[in-house]
Amino acid sequence: MRVGRWLPAAGALASVLALTAVPTPAEARAATGRCGDPARRPWCDKGLTPDRRTALLLPRMTADEKIAMLASDDPFGGPLGGFSEDAHADTNSGIERLGIPPLYMADGPAGVRQGKATALPAPIALAAGFDPNAARLYGGTVAWEARHRANDLVFGPTVDVLRTPRNGRTFEGFGEDPYLSATLGVPWIKGAQAQGVMTSVKHMAVYTQETDRLSLGMNVDQRTLREIYLPPFEAAVKDAGAATVMCGFGRLNGRWACQDDAALGKILRSEWGFTGFVPSDHTAAQDTAGAANGGLDMELPIGMKYNAFLLKLAVAQKKVTQATIDAHVRNILRTMFRFGVFDRQAYPNDLTRIDRAAGQSAARQVEEGGITLLKNDGVLPLKGPASIALIGRAAQQSPSGFGSAKVVPFTTVSAQDGITSRAGSGTKVTYNNGDDHRDAADAARGADVAIVFATDSQGEFFDKACLTLECGEPLRGDQDGLISEVAKANPNTIVVLNTGGPVLTPWAGQVKGIVEAWYPGQEAGTALARVLYGDVDPGGRLPVTFPVNENDAPTSGNPAQYPGLNKNTTFSEGVMIGYRHYDANGIAPRFPFGHGLSYTTFAYSGLVATSKAVQVTVTNTGQRTGIAVPQLYIGMPSPGVEVPQPPKQLKGYAKVTLGPGQSAKVTFPLTPRSFSYWNQAAKAWKVADGCYKVMVGASSRQISRSAALGACRRR
Repeated sequence: MRVGRWLPAAGALASVLALTAVPTPAEARAATGRCGDPARRPWCDKGLTPDRRTALLLPRMTADEKIAMLASDDPFGGPLGGFSEDAHADTNSGIERLGIPPLYMADGPAGVRQGKATALPAPIALAAGFDPNAARLYGGTVAWEARHRANDLVFGPTVDVLRTPRNGRTFEGFGEDPYLSATLGVPWIKGAQAQGVMTSVKHMAVYTQETDRLSLGMNVDQRTLREIYLPPFEAAVKDAGAATVMCGFGRLNGRWACQDDAALGKILRSEWGFTGFVPSDHTAAQDTAGAANGGLDMELPIGMKYNAFLLKLAVAQKKVTQATIDAHVRNILRTMFRFGVFDRQAYPNDLTRIDRAAGQSAARQVEEGGITLLKNDGVLPLKGPASIALIGRAAQQSPSGFGSAKVVPFTTVSAQDGITSRAGSGTKVTYNNGDDHRDAADAARGADVAIVFATDSQGEFFDKACLTLECGEPLRGDQDGLISEVAKANPNTIVVLNTGGPVLTPWAGQVKGIVEAWYPGQEAGTALARVLYGDVDPGGRLPVTFPVNENDAPTSGNPAQYPGLNKNTTFSEGVMIGYRHYDANGIAPRFPFGHGLSYTTFAYSGLVATSKAVQVTVTNTGQRTGIAVPQLYIGMPSPGVEVPQPPKQLKGYAKVTLGPGQSAKVTFPLTPRSFSYWNQAAKAWKVADGCYKVMVGASSRQISRSAALGACRRR
């Protein structure tokens, strides 16, 4: 039974204590949290450091109690009960004898997966916002709801850098660029942990596909590891102070992810200074001694490898030392002390304390900021058409990914509801499910504007077989064909994509408008309608590249790279993933990384570049207020043929709202790391001699201003 579960919130307790001359026993217990009386339990003294408190507590624990701390021990979800959707994801019951409180955990990269919750737009939509403030709002919203569902820790954010757009969990991450992933992950974590909930950034160190994920061998050179896949985790630890770092599946260069001392010990702890604890993804632990010696602190979902029998046997056989077990327990206790878990009452499971209006507002803001206008031949914003034909099942749904990031929403506003409400009584809005192309074309033909909704299917456990809309969506039929037929019937056809990542758009030249709305969350219809009608400017820019053809995408056509041969994949592309791949190989994308249109236009001027900062002036040259997302890229010199550099790398971005004729001076701070590459021989970051090209523009393929730094020849 969870002690003190239904006690008042901390603020209410403070008020009571301030007015009561002699505290009751219950109030005294509340004042000292769940730990107890410091006179009897010295580790309960809040005036001591987490390290000191841990040092006092650890020797008081028995061998069995220590082992009990190293795994989730309640597969039935804790006091919320059973395998119901209302249960916690994981629970460690703590040690009541010593005042060690239970630890309750929830899935949460896209919202709390525990009963109903605010269904935020998919993290890929947040990434499209290019907005750290939105990331802080997102993390704070998730954590606030996790807290009021009685959780101490939330599994999120997911910062795995996208290697292949076929990845089934593309929607769950922040796209194909490590800098973007890092700079969104940090405020997400800070926003969440400011709510008093610990985060678990995932999945350390490399996790790029669902195919064979449990057993996949990944061969990655150190430069690629350091420059592409590790930066978001490094930033999460160094800049955000993430409480925990979750290890994932598969083998990195021969070592299982959850027992890889090279990553979890040498890099994470020794090099980055991480002092939190490392939980495993569910069932990712492979071997008792290997995990204990390799850096895993807590096994999830239960102690299959971390249990009393196997750990005591490993100690008896001298495969694991007692000091190693103590170190893992120390990491867990120190983190719980650091985040005040001992010093407060248990968070209540109380849905009435969740501010649903605030969650609704956050979901709408994030979606509006991430909706990306890919094409507009003058059809948008809508100018009060007399009739609108909505076509496609997604118009009545709110598509989402499946798996551990699946959220059951409190409420949902469909696109049909949102557009109908915004259009008003003077506009006739009709709906056709699109199953019959002829019927859909007829419906479109009779309307001023036709909006076709198309979606893909994405989620945990399975990769996409291909990048067409039909792959993985047989129940929706030939969506590409549907779009073409509707476009023939109505010259004012707009396509709204509800996808978790890049898809092929062979009909792009046939339609007047293309809007990428991602998996839009519970405020799908409200946000989309506001963007379509121009109440707000479309704020999104692509965090992923959309290819023209299937084989244009990274890792396409090379089975050794993806999906792998004999359950082994070689990252022979090195750092050339995402837009780097397209640039390095001279491949024209359909829509490039960073692309996204506004309802106004912008000009860039006054570029000034130094090694410490780049400054540029952005001016709204149109007639409407709009959102600009200037992006800074740097082209770095190759120190040798063995270290090829991509033509450009994202090193900064900003998001500014400007009225007609208004200008803003944008500054992108730079550090030596901005110009560094990983030198494998030196095992260190180095700045190469040579000429650095500084580029600023609206996307990776729309560079407006450039300058040179370093040793550059003048022509």
